[in-house]
Amino acid sequence: MSRSVSGRSRRVAYLMSWFPAVTETFILYEILELERLGVQVEVFPLFGRHGTVRHPGASKLIARAHYRRMVSWAMVSAQLYWLWHSPLRYLAAWWMALSGNRHSWGFFVRAFAVIPKAALFAREMQRLQIEHVHAHWATHPTLAALVIQRLTGLSFSFTCHAHDLFVDRTMLDQKLAAASFAVTISEFNRNMLVELYGEEAARKVIVVRCGVDQDIFRPRPRPRGAHVPVILCVASLRDYKGHSYLIEACRQLKEAGTRFRCQLVGDGPLRRQLEAEVEKAGVQAEIEFLGSRRRNEVAALLARADVVVQPSVVAASGQMEGIPVSLMEALASEAPVVATRISAIPELILDEETGLLVPEKDARALAGALLRLLGDRHMAQRLGRNGRRRVLQHFNLRGNVVRLAESLAAGAALPPLTPQAEGIPEQLRGREGRTSRRSRQRVRVKKSA
Repeated sequence: MSRSVSGRSRRVAYLMSWFPAVTETFILYEILELERLGVQVEVFPLFGRHGTVRHPGASKLIARAHYRRMVSWAMVSAQLYWLWHSPLRYLAAWWMALSGNRHSWGFFVRAFAVIPKAALFAREMQRLQIEHVHAHWATHPTLAALVIQRLTGLSFSFTCHAHDLFVDRTMLDQKLAAASFAVTISEFNRNMLVELYGEEAARKVIVVRCGVDQDIFRPRPRPRGAHVPVILCVASLRDYKGHSYLIEACRQLKEAGTRFRCQLVGDGPLRRQLEAEVEKAGVQAEIEFLGSRRRNEVAALLARADVVVQPSVVAASGQMEGIPVSLMEALASEAPVVATRISAIPELILDEETGLLVPEKDARALAGALLRLLGDRHMAQRLGRNGRRRVLQHFNLRGNVVRLAESLAAGAALPPLTPQAEGIPEQLRGREGRTSRRSRQRVRVKKSA
């Protein structure tokens, strides 16, 4: 890390479920920016890769990422190491993770993979002389960080985004209590955490916004003269993204005689369902599914778009947006934006100032806002200029990563904690006592020799 940030370089481990992941490229860009600042980042994916991310920096990180198979001698060896050297801590980690996740079936089952993988990573982090662990998402990666702390005493922190707060908060109170600090991406999220966890959250949770690279996403000449206006939506095809309401809004626009093309960038489990909805609405000629696109391709599409739309909703599961990075990219490109008034989106989109906000699940309001921007070029340009200014001031990748780097440096500067063995049944404690006595006997024998 540059001396202006920390005074000396720090070695930090990054834990995440998948790396790289097509829908989580913001983590990749965060790591690359940290390394530009001088932080030595070691990447530890719990479950491997997810999709193909084509980025010059991605290949470098992939080449040295710590991908480890569940079935391997290294995995077995790590479990045996902890059982022999620190049986109480190892068993306590299992007890903590399984008992803490017993009310969440999905988390409970995944814990059987997370715990042994965390034990393996703990050994590797010791060998690499890692000074601090940072996890992305407060779910499985942060559970792994907590297990690593229990085994090694390494300090850890984590970033929480959206579903890890809105859908399932299992063990989040314990994770927050054990962490040096926690990061979240919006004031909306921080206020929610403070309301849930009180003083602990108020003291530990900081806001570090996701940022975009304003050199990649920048204003470019937009189509002028007679052309069919383009409405662009960049979002994975999932229920909380609200594509069904956009399809209905497009039907209403067509019915009103508006000429347009709507391009959907992204993929996901709802693609077939949404294609059927497009056919039923009779807008096959207007709506085009483009699938996943690389970052430079998205930047080019944003430059040609007349309006960018994000029709997000709160799903039945409680899942909703944090602040969509795709909206930040649109504003950085000076594209006029229409979005829904949910979660932290109003922290980015100021209604009538940096974009237009409409109620969620309201296709008529969505169609009306799109029609306003398609019909008023001066308004669209004003919102676009204001939007880029807001991104540069508050959602700048480099500025936000500097703040994160400072917090990571502070976390790495903390002295190692005493490894914990809390919460294990009393009958198992005798095993650690007997093992410890045997260890002490071996030490005395060596000294006498």
